[in-house]
Amino acid sequence: MMKKHFLTGLVTLLPLAVTIWLIVSIVHFLTKPFMGLMLNLVNRLPHYGILATEQGIRASSEILILICLFLFILGLGLIARRFFFHSLIKLGDRILDKIPLVNKVYKTSKEIVQSIFNAKGESFKQVVLLPFPYKGSLCLGLIANSSPETCSDAVKNKMVSVFIPTTPNPTTGFLVMIPKEELIFLEMKSEDAIKYVVSCAVIQPGIPKK
Repeated sequence: MMKKHFLTGLVTLLPLAVTIWLIVSIVHFLTKPFMGLMLNLVNRLPHYGILATEQGIRASSEILILICLFLFILGLGLIARRFFFHSLIKLGDRILDKIPLVNKVYKTSKEIVQSIFNAKGESFKQVVLLPFPYKGSLCLGLIANSSPETCSDAVKNKMVSVFIPTTPNPTTGFLVMIPKEELIFLEMKSEDAIKYVVSCAVIQPGIPKK
């Protein structure tokens, strides 16, 4: 009985702990580069009560940094919709394109981000079953894109690039190229497939409505 109560408490607490840890990590990641400057600024202001402590000053500095970052990103998004800023972005692209090594990293990062956040894109939207790591076994995969033409021409067959997320960390995985006729297309949302992988098959995908 005690074991069941402990497991129930663990299942209840663990998602909350992971969420808090992730939020704190993101906050520290965003605020760390500006913390020194903001601490000097906040230290010059009058403090009262809990704000007079070191923890209070650090917490208020992080909150101010997050607010400033939010307003900066919001303003940047508004300006980016104007034509003159679009020209400025193109100028920045041309400058970065002429810097050795940096241009390779920048181009690759930009293409990946644009592909992921493009609402019209079909990448990672279709869930499939495919034989992996050997014939006779099946695993879930997400269609990333069609394979490079040079690969399809080499095997004289149309190939598809499929990303296979690993358990329990779906940010890593395998990228395989496989003939389209060997894929089994599923009526499953990509979100449900990721939940299934992350939970080690504990969370079962729902049955799609006809």
